[in-house]
Amino acid sequence: MIDKLEMFIALANERHFGRAAEAVGVTQPSLSSALRQLEDQLGVQLVFRGSRFQGLTPEGQRVLDWALRIVGDARTMREEMRALKQGVSGKLRIGVIPTALPMITRLTVPFLERNPSVSITILSRTSVEILDGIERLELDAGITYLDNEPLGRVTQVPLVRETYRLLVGAASPMARRASVTWAEAAELPLCLLTGDMQNRRIVNQHLAEAGASPKAPIESNSIIALISHVATGRWASIVPETLAGMQGPGSGLRAIPVVAPEASHIVGLIAAHREPHTPVLSALLDQARKVAAV
Repeated sequence: MIDKLEMFIALANERHFGRAAEAVGVTQPSLSSALRQLEDQLGVQLVFRGSRFQGLTPEGQRVLDWALRIVGDARTMREEMRALKQGVSGKLRIGVIPTALPMITRLTVPFLERNPSVSITILSRTSVEILDGIERLELDAGITYLDNEPLGRVTQVPLVRETYRLLVGAASPMARRASVTWAEAAELPLCLLTGDMQNRRIVNQHLAEAGASPKAPIESNSIIALISHVATGRWASIVPETLAGMQGPGSGLRAIPVVAPEASHIVGLIAAHREPHTPVLSALLDQARKVAAV
């Protein structure tokens, strides 16, 4: 039944029979047959059928909740047995908010040095996508904000405290300032992350608290796109200190602390609240605690 539940989860995630079959490495007829067998075993209809996927039935939604728990536990058991034979090995899929990508090596480099048989896939995701991916077993862990928006019931390890900098071109009148207020930053033509990014919601919140509204003629979900626009000298951006620190003296950019108030938010590692975690995920959480201690 575990294999059938895996296929059902893939269908719920992909919402397309062909893509779901590809995701689990079977043919579409095999997936459809397994789904019907699962329905026969459980005695309920799981999906609304038509010429294409039309969604889960109410019973299917409830079965999905059970399937996520059962498959998650089954994967943990398999990986724990494998670890007893081979040591910590396998794959990790980590979703990371874009503003935290510059600091990910603080975690991954020492982790891989200690666990060379593990491979890691790093995916840029919004905070909402990270929570959803963990819940749906599409991600093993995520790096996101811990203290700004509700996370639900997850295991979490703080990693860094994010503070903010105004990023401007070296020729900007602001470039020689020791600091700039949120209200002053709002008066500049800004390029900022899109509204689906929690960093943008944080920036908007602090600008509103300063009684200001941002002028953002450029929006993007790509940090690289923001930096490239700042480099033209026509725009400024508000970015985390870790990102600003990557722009060296020869970059033609300057990063000025944003104050009044000096805002900060905690970024950390999260994973599903499941005991026990898989050996590889437990090792990642342990490494995160070491990083936090440093």
